[in-house]
Amino acid sequence: QVQLVESGGGLVQAGGSLRLSCTASGRTFYYMGWFRQAPGKEREFVAIISWSGGRTSYADSVRGRFTISRDNAKNTEYLQMNSLKPDDTAVYYCAASDEYFGLRSSPDYWGQGTQVTVSS
Repeated sequence: QVQLVESGGGLVQAGGSLRLSCTASGRTFYYMGWFRQAPGKEREFVAIISWSGGRTSYADSVRGRFTISRDNAKNTEYLQMNSLKPDDTAVYYCAASDEYFGLRSSPDYWGQGTQVTVSS
């Protein structure tokens, strides 16, 4: 059974940092990434990373502030979020697939989500 389990969400003040983790079980994935959904808004792409880490992509809204990485030995990916803004408040979902996903395509697997709240 495939599972993606996120951790690391929480409450932080604007300008602060958080690191999200997502551990996959049951199999490995070529691509892993993150989406987020704010209240009243559609789920949106945040970042993606390939197996080797050689290919990454970010949403314009987070580029330069967020960094995605992975540790294949632990089957885990990370999202380091710096300079957080109140607009970053959302439920963050881990995503995984063997096919590329992003703005126009969805992953095959989702985590259950972890809440990130940024206070002003």
